[in-house]
Amino acid sequence: MTPFFMQIKCQLGRSYQVANAIADAEIASEIYSTAGDFDLLVKFYVPEGTDIGHFVNEKVQCVPGIQDTRTIITFKAF
Repeated sequence: MTPFFMQIKCQLGRSYQVANAIADAEIASEIYSTAGDFDLLVKFYVPEGTDIGHFVNEKVQCVPGIQDTRTIITFKAF
């Protein structure tokens, strides 16, 4: 499995709805609320060879209430 993270900025007042929608879709490993420029930090695992760009576009960015995202590709866990 390939891990990656996403920072998600939500529309005002929609952080809990977005987090719940992602959790209900069962596509994320972990979901955290954060302070700062982004509202959520989400960890995903996808099967090896999965096009992460397509996954983000088709599974995450279509969730109502998401305003912006930043995808963080990881290389190695220590």
